[in-house]
Amino acid sequence: MVVETKIGRTLVRLVRGDITQQETDAIVNAANSSLMGGGGVDGAIHRAGGPEILEQCKKIRDERGPCPTGEAVITTAGRMKARYVIHTVGPIWYGGERGEDDLLASAYRNSLRLACEHGLRTISFPSISTGAYRFPVERAARVALRTVKEFLSSGGNANGRGEDGSSSGGSYSLSSCGLDEVRFVLFSDSDLRVYEEALREIAAGKGD
Repeated sequence: MVVETKIGRTLVRLVRGDITQQETDAIVNAANSSLMGGGGVDGAIHRAGGPEILEQCKKIRDERGPCPTGEAVITTAGRMKARYVIHTVGPIWYGGERGEDDLLASAYRNSLRLACEHGLRTISFPSISTGAYRFPVERAARVALRTVKEFLSSGGNANGRGEDGSSSGGSYSLSSCGLDEVRFVLFSDSDLRVYEEALREIAAGKGD
């Protein structure tokens, strides 16, 4: 089942599936700050893409240090169908009192910025931080989709936290940030239903 809506010229699509099998220009990895791989989506992407991803992650880490929460870096996608992997570090859930919503929004925003910087047209996201990091999926879905809507509606000029080693924090117009599709790839039917409800609310302006 596929659910989709248009925000400006960009298609926002929800699908149930395997993010490692997506043919978008980039897929997003829910990484940890070490960039050295891990469990869940992180481990699956490294296994599917092969050692070249880890080699590039090691180089980035050696040059810039660990990736801060909310930031993003880009590597090859190795053997996968996508061209690139954008690795972003989502927040661990501590009850919502440590800026988790803002950090999660930054993870999505900076991933989108990197896609724009590299001239990409299509990008696939997992549900960041809702696995081992325990971010409630209902809340995460609304943060994710609201951030995407704000980013696209502002032409890629939504405020971010770009620092050296991630996005540049530059400004983009819709003509220069030409995303045709932002896809969310959900692992389970239950997560897909949660994102469907959130997308309906955000598209109708209820989640603003």
